Amino acid sequence: MKKTNLSFVVLVLSALVIGCSTSGKPETKAEKQGWKLSMQSYTFHLFSAVEALEKTQQLGLKYIEIYPGQKMGEGFGDAVFGYDLTQEQQKQLKDLAKSKNIKIVSSGVWTSSRDEWEKVFAFAKDMGMEFISAEPAREDWDVVENLAKKYGIKVAVHNHPNENSYWKPEILLEYIGNRDPLLGSSADVGHFKRMGIDPIIALQQLDGRLIAMHFKDIAPQGAEGILEDVVWGTGVLNVKGMLEELKRQNFKGYFTIEYEANWENNLPEIKQSIDYFNEVTNEIL
Repeated sequence: MKKTNLSFVVLVLSALVIGCSTSGKPETKAEKQGWKLSMQSYTFHLFSAVEALEKTQQLGLKYIEIYPGQKMGEGFGDAVFGYDLTQEQQKQLKDLAKSKNIKIVSSGVWTSSRDEWEKVFAFAKDMGMEFISAEPAREDWDVVENLAKKYGIKVAVHNHPNENSYWKPEILLEYIGNRDPLLGSSADVGHFKRMGIDPIIALQQLDGRLIAMHFKDIAPQGAEGILEDVVWGTGVLNVKGMLEELKRQNFKGYFTIEYEANWENNLPEIKQSIDYFNEVTNEIL
């Protein structure tokens, strides 16, 4: 082969590699923006952590947040996910995730007591996580902030829909507004709506403190007052508007999928939600 032809082939191959993700698929516009779809394993709480990894792989996702207390499943005996996993079990779990091209980027939601927080952070560090999703007690912030800095682990604060939590941005910002940037929000947009808060306004208030989100869409209030999760783009949340607001903020981080409906078989609905996310991000980015 002539040298010039060989050079041409190299250039073509290089062009094919550039713009592809580690899975070999071309990067989506969302990925190029720094937006990463992740799975919250509570979506599969009827199943084990091992099965949650398998389902996450089936969806083509590369990131997962595993909740503490989930049964580990096949190959782990009676173990549950958390800081009591042995070093050998932790390595086994990381190897299993890696074999499926998945990274365990976070865990939570942690609502630990003061004497547990060091174990949580040490576990997150050993597992190579970027952050933990948590709801620390309001008197524990000095401890949590110091541990976040010690271990280099971000703390993304969740907002459960009750008035004892950080259910509105003003409460969270009161406690972390003057603290280290390692402390931020894991904003559950569905829970904001459930507490009568416009999610777009909440995201605006949290500008600069968003680490991740528990992203979803929810149905109108039913007869029993339940606002159930639905396929993104089919509910009462303005999904496109939220994405446009995050684009305005130049947000970089994780859209953690926590689909709290049709527990026994929600993969089809999650797949539709991912398709909608890609459709909208292709349009707005």
